Amino acid sequence: MESNNEEMLFHVSRPAMAGEFEVCFPAERYPHGTVVAIDALDAVEEVEQQLSFFRPGSEIHRINLLAAEQPVEVEPRLFGLLQTAMRLFDETEGAYDITATPLWEVWGFAERAGRVPAEAELAEARKCVGGHLIELNASARTIRFRNPGVRISLGSVGKGFALDRCGERLLEEGLEEFLLHGDQSSVLAQGRVWEIGVRNPQNPDRRLGTLRLCNQALGTSGVQYQSFEHEGHRFGHLFDPRTGMPVEGVLSTTVIAPQAALADMLSTALFVMGPQKALDYCATHANIGVVMVTPCSAGKAAEISVAGIAEDVWTPVADEDGAGEKSDR
Repeated sequence: MESNNEEMLFHVSRPAMAGEFEVCFPAERYPHGTVVAIDALDAVEEVEQQLSFFRPGSEIHRINLLAAEQPVEVEPRLFGLLQTAMRLFDETEGAYDITATPLWEVWGFAERAGRVPAEAELAEARKCVGGHLIELNASARTIRFRNPGVRISLGSVGKGFALDRCGERLLEEGLEEFLLHGDQSSVLAQGRVWEIGVRNPQNPDRRLGTLRLCNQALGTSGVQYQSFEHEGHRFGHLFDPRTGMPVEGVLSTTVIAPQAALADMLSTALFVMGPQKALDYCATHANIGVVMVTPCSAGKAAEISVAGIAEDVWTPVADEDGAGEKSDR
């Protein structure tokens, strides 16, 4: 990660959410920045404790335990996140769905032992999947599940939600220029233009290109690190909730959005929607952009599709591997 000038940058990091979270800021401008950054990173642990699917004391665990039997009151920020998730469920025609956990389990990813489920197993799991099975009451700020067996997971948005919280704390303490990283998939850039490299999903040591972000966030989804092979066919951990099947035909999606949580959600949604519908979504939603990588035949390693991103924001690398780019800006 680089800024657009040569001044010295400080980096403060902390392990969390099975990855590394980092704050980067200009040292000379903010001599107090290290203390502020350390305090701001406390928000990551708070978010992890709230959103963890597995921790018995988490708010998500409590919701999954009780919401099929009674309405469960939800903390205000988390309720707002759930409202956004349900809005995206509608906008993406079900491509983004926080009830998809049974699919993740039946395909073996919960135990990191991928397997192809029997048709009957998959059909049973799909009975508990669908945004229509969630009822939110805005006035009471409660959630209720319409069927037993429904569970929600916010793993697709946890890192971005944590970055947004960290960013709020940094701004409150007067640190106005910073770059926040949530492991390798989520970024929040504030106060100046920051250059962010977009990795090649087929060769993570190389870049596809560079994005220049200011007061924006980035989220990336891909399956290169969570997949398994069965009878010569590779299956990834991102599912189409409407079919119960792993998504095919997409290698990665990188989304630009105003908030990190929204960027994370949409990177998953657009991955599921596929190239054409993803490009159509960006065309009708201001401030949303995508860089999508899909497999390509005819001698090319991959095809890169770009939409909703200005030409001075995205710079692709030289076409050394035969990857081709098409643009719908």
